[in-house]
Amino acid sequence: MSQRTTGEAIVDTLIANGVDTVFGLPGAQTYPLFDALYRRRDEIRTVGARHEQALAYMAFGYARSSGRLGVYAPVPGPGVLNTTAAMCTAYGACAPTLCITGEVPSDFKGKGRGHLHELPDQLGILQRLTRHARHIERPEDAPAAINAAIGAALSGRRGPAAVSVCWDTLAESARIPACGAAEVAAAAAPQAAQVSRCVRLIREAHRPMIFIGSGAQHAAGAVQALAQRLQASVVAHRGGRGIVSEDQPLSVDMASAWHLWSEVDLMIGIGTRLEVPFLYWGSMMKAHRALPGRRLIRIDIDPDEMERLDTDGPLVADAEAGVRALLAALDAAGYVAAGNPGRIAAAKERTAVEIRQVQPQMEYLEVIREALPRDGFLVEELSQVGFASHFGWPVYEPRTYVSCGYQGTLGFGFPSALGVKAAHPARAVVSITGDGGFMFALPELATAVQYGIGVVTIVFDNSAFENVRRDQQQRFGGREIGSRLLNPDFHDLARTFGVDAYRVDSPAALRPALQRALASGGPSLIHVQVRPTTEVSPWPFILRTPLMPQVPAAPGADTDPRGPR
Repeated sequence: MSQRTTGEAIVDTLIANGVDTVFGLPGAQTYPLFDALYRRRDEIRTVGARHEQALAYMAFGYARSSGRLGVYAPVPGPGVLNTTAAMCTAYGACAPTLCITGEVPSDFKGKGRGHLHELPDQLGILQRLTRHARHIERPEDAPAAINAAIGAALSGRRGPAAVSVCWDTLAESARIPACGAAEVAAAAAPQAAQVSRCVRLIREAHRPMIFIGSGAQHAAGAVQALAQRLQASVVAHRGGRGIVSEDQPLSVDMASAWHLWSEVDLMIGIGTRLEVPFLYWGSMMKAHRALPGRRLIRIDIDPDEMERLDTDGPLVADAEAGVRALLAALDAAGYVAAGNPGRIAAAKERTAVEIRQVQPQMEYLEVIREALPRDGFLVEELSQVGFASHFGWPVYEPRTYVSCGYQGTLGFGFPSALGVKAAHPARAVVSITGDGGFMFALPELATAVQYGIGVVTIVFDNSAFENVRRDQQQRFGGREIGSRLLNPDFHDLARTFGVDAYRVDSPAALRPALQRALASGGPSLIHVQVRPTTEVSPWPFILRTPLMPQVPAAPGADTDPRGPR
């Protein structure tokens, strides 16, 4: 027991959980929390922002790129509401974040008196946008409440959590018990019957394809071993990229995987919602519960996922444990894969030629890939070059391709990249963004300079929300509305913030500018001037017409290298 304020107890508990950074914007309701952060500044740093939305995206980028908890602290009411887009992004991308916010004074809570920053049922709002939300009623409850939130964010299917505390309670002092780190709930062990069913499905398959997502980021070794064991192609869309390095023979991007898709008879999803086959290769308009002629195995820590798609082989387990159990069972069954690596290599070669038409985006991506180290981070954004990176950017290590998942939150990229760099100060971080998305968080250039966050931001300026403009031209008779943009001179504007700035208009000119920006180690901005309407659409390589499977005839049982089935 020790006499502490609620704010001090919260900070002590964060430190006990290994939290080294809080992204925070102080206000009257949270002064005691920030005062406690100041007094422990040798153990935990506070990084500010110019807008609350950026706070939460920085926490998201920190978590998404590291797997560790990303923590942020806005004021209540409008402050916390400004963070909800990033909160939804963390929910969709399974990134563990923790929002610590204030509330009106306890005598006013729930009274509807219109106190400063009062919301009707703030806790209820947070509970609907997070995996766990709780209000701290007394100082003595603070350590347990913070640990419960951290445990929820890091257990099972990861995601955002939130804690609120009233203005006066945050400053209140009491004898508060010491508290250790949060307990992270262990995932259920794989069930033998489920493993056996999955083995049977694999033995009956001729052309399996493995799909991986965010839930498998920590299981790279196991996933690679399974791919080798099955001699199966491995594809990831966003969150799972780099789990199997894309310069490995069995790893394919989503554009290459399409050329193998017609012969696939078994889908194996590991820690993924299976967006690629069910939405991008199926239908964006209908929630298909089955894909004709193909069977489905799912390894996922979330049992609810097994009900969302027609699953022939559900295996409810952590990705690492589930895949390891499956490998052991395949060994015990004497499984031998048929495999045909030539098919995979041919698909990759064919795709490499086809995607060259997506210009100038592909040439820009090649220049960036050449300059960025293998372990460097690329933070994409909803932009023409960002969409092209879904298939045109090779990823070599887990977590080094940072995306916003299915939320598609325009403007997330630049502030998220600041969080990535805060988590990995010694590694290169490049943010690629369009002019529209970058303007969402442009003031955070000041944050980058103030805190020495050395992100290299490449702004592709085509003076439009180009996807919208293109659709209006092609689908709505050229009736453009709200899609053309009037922009500042990003180069000159960046310099007014004290950011190193470069102006280029070609991939060849980008190369030396990017090399200098990465070498400087400080915040840099490269303004890429793109002639409007000249970018080739990347969407033909993302959205595909559904294909029926063309499964080869089964080999005879006596010649099947997998043995009797």
